[in-house]
Amino acid sequence: MLILHKTTLKHKDMDFLSKVKENIDGLMNEKPFINDDFMLTNDYARELYHQSAEKMPIIDYHCHLVPKMIADNYQFKDLTEVWLGGDHYKWRAMRGNGVPEEFITGQRGSYEKFEKWAETVPYTMRNPLYHWTHLELARIFGVYDLLNPNTARAIYDECSAKLQTEEFRGQALMRRFDVRVVCTTDDPADTLEYHKQIKDNPFGTKVLPTWRPDKAMVVEKPEQYKEYIKKLAWAAGMEINSYQDLLDALRRRHDFFHEMGCRISDHGLENFYAEDFEMEEIDRIFRNALKGKKPSHEEVLKFRSAILLDFARMDHEKGWAQQFHIGAIRDNNTRMFDILGPDTGYDAIHDVSCAAAGHKFLNRLAMEDKLTKTILYNLNPKDNEVLATMAYTFNDGTCPGKIQLGSGWWFLDQEDGMKRQMTALSSLGLLSRFVGMLTDSRSFLSYPRHEYFRRILCNLLGEDLKNGKLPKSEMDFIHQMVKDISYNNAERYFNF
Repeated sequence: MLILHKTTLKHKDMDFLSKVKENIDGLMNEKPFINDDFMLTNDYARELYHQSAEKMPIIDYHCHLVPKMIADNYQFKDLTEVWLGGDHYKWRAMRGNGVPEEFITGQRGSYEKFEKWAETVPYTMRNPLYHWTHLELARIFGVYDLLNPNTARAIYDECSAKLQTEEFRGQALMRRFDVRVVCTTDDPADTLEYHKQIKDNPFGTKVLPTWRPDKAMVVEKPEQYKEYIKKLAWAAGMEINSYQDLLDALRRRHDFFHEMGCRISDHGLENFYAEDFEMEEIDRIFRNALKGKKPSHEEVLKFRSAILLDFARMDHEKGWAQQFHIGAIRDNNTRMFDILGPDTGYDAIHDVSCAAAGHKFLNRLAMEDKLTKTILYNLNPKDNEVLATMAYTFNDGTCPGKIQLGSGWWFLDQEDGMKRQMTALSSLGLLSRFVGMLTDSRSFLSYPRHEYFRRILCNLLGEDLKNGKLPKSEMDFIHQMVKDISYNNAERYFNF
């Protein structure tokens, strides 16, 4: 080994070695990618996050978790099942990376599928999947290594082993993130048996149903619709032969959902529906559908307009909040839909004109004084300002944030989408009254998305403070604002 003494080195050599040492020290002391200050770019953002947002509980008021899995305190067999099963975000990315379908939804082995996901992850840089993936590894499994082909085997083995312990079962994961309330998505004909099971065996998180009556609107598919009406009639314990019967059955189920703790409805729509109609023609359209007769396009729009109003009236009677998700065009790849069915990654952003119909629909309810708390979500980013101004056209002073723009949804559930949604809300309404984030997820591992949102929120406010756009003298109020958006506003708004 050659030992070099300082006295034998020239100054330029000393400078070179000093720089080498600095680089080595820097590499050895480099923070992991997911660290305490991840996405927080200034001192104000760091203060807001660590002092006010970080420890707030979670209300996940819209998700797609399976109630049976919660009730059963489900134990996942491995990381592939919990991470890749049903996650169409990841499936889309893998397809885009050239991964054959057999490794995505096909019959390949568990690790083979995970290995293909690990190969894809480095290519997801600047996609929210890259952040979500590493946040979930860090916060849930304590793994701070970056996922790639070189680390795949070790990460898969470590995480799969942890999933076999009690601390990583479904209910334990919800407790770990201090999730106070979860609202699942449920059809009016659902028995809610698993919600009752959870209610009778509490584990620390309140799990409530959400009324999602979309299937009651689908008269354009008569054969499918007739089968659904039979199911609804059985659940309601009555015959359904007319539109009034349909409303009576739905009201019975609405009452039952309320008894089970439901306080929110949710509607997944291409657009708002606000056609003019007569009740006689609505009844005729319904009766014809039960006879197998397919309605015209105009009749479909009229029927949906009528029943959507009736749904909203029911919600108002009970003081529920209602959610409208606008602007998805679904099942566009017909060949793959025929193979895999819905919700498998073949949906996209629609391009609808929602302003006129949305205002007409909400105005009808306002004229009847039957407009309840309402959250409007857009999937097309062009509609941020449209829905923000729509919401604030119908606020009436009875409740802070009664009608409001919802969080960035689905394809907009990422940094740019969240910032644009909050900017539109800030510019045209009151960000401070915003009810905040939700997971909209089928995965028990998605709770770090609340952290992701909170970091983006705190950084947005931190940048304004740094640039003099917000007064530093109002830091106490801004800290309270962060706490409210993170948790308190939702707690007050929904009154679970």
